Amino acid sequence: MLIQISTDRTMHGGEELVRHFESELAARLARFSDHITRLEVHFSEEATTDDGLDRRCVLEARPAGRRAVAVSHRAGSVAEACRGATHKLESVLESVYGRADHHKGGDSIRHQDGHAGP
Repeated sequence: MLIQISTDRTMHGGEELVRHFESELAARLARFSDHITRLEVHFSEEATTDDGLDRRCVLEARPAGRRAVAVSHRAGSVAEACRGATHKLESVLESVYGRADHHKGGDSIRHQDGHAGP
């Protein structure tokens, strides 16, 4: 899974920010790495009505053979925004791949070798 991280011009972070979130995202989404070819991450800051800044994280997963999936989360810090977006993406991917990979716990009796029936 290739992870590409970008920020808008108002965000300051550099290589340390990129390395930190690359490793965190790779670890949290490792169970889906066989399904996702690329993960695009974009961090931005947005002004709020309270004269503060809101950090936003947008995650776009590009699964092989499927449509891209995008989620976003806003929070007071970049780390909180990333955690929230990652949690949302995990939920979406689990609903897609969890069901596809785990059909109610395993193979049915009909698919087991050597079973001739009652």
